[in-house]
Amino acid sequence: MRILKDLFNNNRAWAARMLTQDPTFFQTLAAQHAPEYLWIGCSDSRVPANEIIGKMPGEVFVHRNVANIVVHTDLNCLSVIQYAVEVLQVKHIIVCGHYGCGGVSAAMQHKEFGLIDNWLRHLKDIYRRHEYELDSIDDHKQRQNRFCECNVIEQVHNVCHTTIVQGAWRRGQSLAVHGWVYGLDDGLLKDLDLTIASADELDRVYRMVGGR
Repeated sequence: MRILKDLFNNNRAWAARMLTQDPTFFQTLAAQHAPEYLWIGCSDSRVPANEIIGKMPGEVFVHRNVANIVVHTDLNCLSVIQYAVEVLQVKHIIVCGHYGCGGVSAAMQHKEFGLIDNWLRHLKDIYRRHEYELDSIDDHKQRQNRFCECNVIEQVHNVCHTTIVQGAWRRGQSLAVHGWVYGLDDGLLKDLDLTIASADELDRVYRMVGGR
């Protein structure tokens, strides 16, 4: 335990605190896993999903990647969504971006960053779709913040376009997809007033009728 000993010490202290608050905490946690929420967020270490919404371990199923992107070729993300929706039966999927996102900032530049440029291409495609609006914002920080919001909006729709989510809706499963943004400056969440709870709310070309 010579390596990262402080982290093990922190772990023991945390476990002791949890047992002080509730002696059966870990027994209960180990016995069940029934979160109501799937959180799709950014990998940024400043955005801890459970903490910022006041939820305990076991209450939020979490998937994170650079810039909270959902694409139909990412089997990792799709597998998380499928497990959350079909096995855990979550009732809410929250796509949460954050202002000051490094991935969003990088996608607005013309620099080469390496392998991640292939991932950032998804963001550049979004910028191109919203180019007129974004380029009309003179202040760079405000433009970047709006780009963060546009990205979340696009990803909410990408979640809803999956066969997984639409299959759940066809089965009558209660499932809503939400778009939020987190502020690093103040620790507060912003609701983008975007919640989709049925395929009827999607553009017609993306609606699926099943038939397998």
